[in-house]
Amino acid sequence: MLTDLGFAQSLRNTALYVLVVVPTTIGWGLLVALLIARSRFAAFYRTAYFLPVAATLVALATAWEAILHPSLGVANALLQLFGASPVRFFADPATAIYALAAIGIWQLVGFNMILFLAGLSTIPDELYEAAAIDGADRGLKRFLLVTWPMLAPVTLFVTVMTIIRAFSVFETVAVLTQGGPIKSTSVILYTFYEEGFRFFRVGYASAIAVSFFIFVTILSLVQMRVSEHQARWKTNGGRS
Repeated sequence: MLTDLGFAQSLRNTALYVLVVVPTTIGWGLLVALLIARSRFAAFYRTAYFLPVAATLVALATAWEAILHPSLGVANALLQLFGASPVRFFADPATAIYALAAIGIWQLVGFNMILFLAGLSTIPDELYEAAAIDGADRGLKRFLLVTWPMLAPVTLFVTVMTIIRAFSVFETVAVLTQGGPIKSTSVILYTFYEEGFRFFRVGYASAIAVSFFIFVTILSLVQMRVSEHQARWKTNGGRS
C-alpha cells in the first residue's frame, strides 16, 4: 500500500481536500454562530444552515452537479453574466477537487455552527460583565478575552470531528467524479471502494480500511487526552 503510486495520489488528494475544508468550515461555522447567537431570527438561520447536514448527501450532490454543469449550470450562467469564461468544474483536473471541497464546506458549516452555538450558550454572562468593566465590552477584544478561551474545548472537538469527516469524504466523489478526471479526485475511501468492490482486491482494501481506522482512533485518543488535560488545568486553577 505504501509503495502504490495510486494510493499516494489518493492520499495527496485527501490531504488537499482536508486542508481546504477543515479551516474554512471551522472559521465559517464560528462566524455564523457568533452572528446569529443573539439574532431575532436565530431559529430560522439555524434551520437554514443545518438543512444540508440533515439532507441526503447523494441527492444534494446530484443537485450540485446540475448547478455546476459546464454549459447548463447556474454557476456558469452567472460567470458569463459578469463576463467570465465558463469553468469545467468537475471535468478539469485543476478545479475538480476544489469544487468537491466547496460542496464539503457547504455541507459541514451547519454542523460546526450548531456545536459552536452550544458552546456559546454555556458561557456565563458574568464573564462578559466583568470584561465590560475592564473595558472589553464589545468587538474583537471581548471575543479574544472571553469568548475564544471559553470555546477552547468545543473548538478542539469541532476540529477533530471536522478532520475525521473531511477524511471520510466519499459520496460526492462517487456520485460526481468517480475519482476523475485522471485520478485528480480519487480520495482514500474511494480508493478503498474501488479496490474492494470493483477490482475485488480484498486484501489491499482491508489494509486501507485498517489504516484509516487506526488514523481515526489515534485522532480520537489525542482529542480525549487534550480534553482531559484542559479539564485538569481548569480544576487546578490554571496550573498543570
